[in-house]
Amino acid sequence: MPVKSINESSIRIMVDTFYVGVREDAVLAPVFEKMLAGKWEIHMPRMYAFWNKLLLGTGEFQGNVFGKHMALEGIEKEHFVHWLGLFRKTAVEVFGKEEAHVAIEVAERIAGSLQLGYFGEQIEV
Repeated sequence: MPVKSINESSIRIMVDTFYVGVREDAVLAPVFEKMLAGKWEIHMPRMYAFWNKLLLGTGEFQGNVFGKHMALEGIEKEHFVHWLGLFRKTAVEVFGKEEAHVAIEVAERIAGSLQLGYFGEQIEV
């Protein structure tokens, strides 16, 4: 059952649920495991802080998200299709259809920026 509002607790649920899906996705899991094997316990608090900052304007997240992702090798358009599809599904499951649009719009902007960096264009996902 979806939560009624976006707050730190619901963001944590969304992030946890999303990354369970990432780790089970045949396309995404190899990319994430290559970078995060043995480091998930460090990565997850950063993701909570990242999404709290973006969705609530709170927290102390600092980092070069674009630069970190541009350093990854082997990223293809298919990765963005899976990432955004999974993110949209997770956001709706956790926040409900009414509230999910806020998180989805942020995710789409992030994906668009990264797509420009990787491919020189945004793809329709």
